[in-house]
Amino acid sequence: MHDLASRALDLAKAAGASACRAHVSRDRSVEISYRAHKPETIKEASTLDLNLALFVDDRFSTQHTSDLRPEVLATFVNQAVAMTRLLAEDPLRTLPDPKFYAGRATLDLAQADPAYAALTPDDRHAAVRAAEEACLARGGDTVISATASVSDERYETVTLASNGFEGANEGTVFNLSAELTVHDEGERRANGYWYASSHQRGGIPRPEEIGTRAADETLRLTRAKKIKTETLPIIIENWQAARALGGLMAAFNGRNIQQKQSFLADKRGARFASDKLTLIDDPLLVGGLGSRLFDGEGLAAKRRVMVEAGVLREFFIDWYYSRKLGVEPTTGGASNLIVAPGTRSVAEIMRDLGRGVVVNGFIGGNSNSTTGDFSIGITGALFDKGEVVQNIAEMNIAGNHLEFWNRLVEVGNDPWPYGSWRTPSLVFDGVVISGA
Repeated sequence: MHDLASRALDLAKAAGASACRAHVSRDRSVEISYRAHKPETIKEASTLDLNLALFVDDRFSTQHTSDLRPEVLATFVNQAVAMTRLLAEDPLRTLPDPKFYAGRATLDLAQADPAYAALTPDDRHAAVRAAEEACLARGGDTVISATASVSDERYETVTLASNGFEGANEGTVFNLSAELTVHDEGERRANGYWYASSHQRGGIPRPEEIGTRAADETLRLTRAKKIKTETLPIIIENWQAARALGGLMAAFNGRNIQQKQSFLADKRGARFASDKLTLIDDPLLVGGLGSRLFDGEGLAAKRRVMVEAGVLREFFIDWYYSRKLGVEPTTGGASNLIVAPGTRSVAEIMRDLGRGVVVNGFIGGNSNSTTGDFSIGITGALFDKGEVVQNIAEMNIAGNHLEFWNRLVEVGNDPWPYGSWRTPSLVFDGVVISGA
C-alpha cells in the first residue's frame, strides 16, 4: 500500500501536479442479518482504493479509482491531472504547511482487535440468531417482525503527501443491532431498535442484551398519546443526545463560519450556553470510535476543549478554511466528542424533577446553522416524581440553540459508550412541548 501511494505521487508529479496527496485504503467487511429465524442478508465485500488530492496550477480536485493495475494507473493519473487543469483557479487550495504535521502522538489507540482473524461464520450466525431470539421472546404475542444484524470490518490505510507527510492506520469495527415491530392500539404499529459498536469484539454487550433492549425500546413506544402543549423539564437520553447536539455542532464548522452560516461565528471567548456544558474533542481516546493520530489532511491530532463551562473556546477549521479566515487550523471535524458527565443517574434526576418528559427518540426535524432556529419531533414518556405516567408521541420541541443550551441544568452520569460522540443524558428546564 505504501509503494502504491508512492507510485501515485511520482506519477502525479511527472504529469505536472505541483503537489499531491495519495490515500490508499484496504477494507474487508461482512454483514449478516436474520428475519423470521432465517438469514435475510449475507454479504461480504473487499475493496482496495486509491484517492488522490491533486494541486495543479492553483487548481484542485480529488480523484478516485479502484483499478490499480500498473498499466492503467498511469493513464488514470495523467487524465486526472489534465481534468484538474480545466477547473477554476483557487490559490488558497494547497497542502497544509508541514509544521502542522509535527507533534503527532505515538500511543496505541487500540483500534484493531487481534482476535478478529479468529472470528468465524459460525460465530457471526450464532450472535445474530441469539439477538433475534431474545428480541422475539421479549416482544411476546404482539410481535409483527424482528430483524437482527451483525457486521464487522477490518481496514488499513496509508496516506502520503508530496510535502513529506506519511501516515498509516489499521483497525477493526464490530456492530450488532436488533429491530422490532409490534402491534399497537388499533391499526397502529410501533417500531424500535437498539445497537452497539466497538473496535473490540468484547466491547459489545451480549447478543441477548441487544435483542432484549431493542424490544424494550419498542414497547416504550406503544400506547403513546399526545399531551397538551406544556412547558416542562426534559431529559434527552444518552443514546439520543447526539441528535440534539448535532444542530449545535454545525455552527462550529469552519466552512459555515467563513460563509457566514454559523450563529456562533462571533462568539469565540464568550459564554453562549449554560455552565453545565463542557465539550471536549479527544482524538487520542484509547479505543474511541473516532480516535486518530492525524486527520484527513495530516494535521496532528490534539485534544481540544471546544466549550468550557458554556464558554466557546475552539472551532473545527481545516487548512483551506483557515487560510480563507486568516486563522490557524485546528482540524476539519469532530473525532470523539465528549460531553463532560455529571454525577447522578437518570432515575435520580427524574425523582427530583417532579413532572417532566424523557425523550427517547427524534423524528424528522431541521436545524438552521445560520440563525440557530430548530424544530424536531420527539417520542418519549411523561413522568411524575420518577414514575412514568404515559408514553407520548407526535410531540414537537422548537426554539433557538442559543436559548436552548442555556436551559441545560444538569448532565447525567451515563455517557453513551457505543459511538464516537460520548454523550450523557442531558436535562433541560422550561422547554415548550408542543402537542394537542
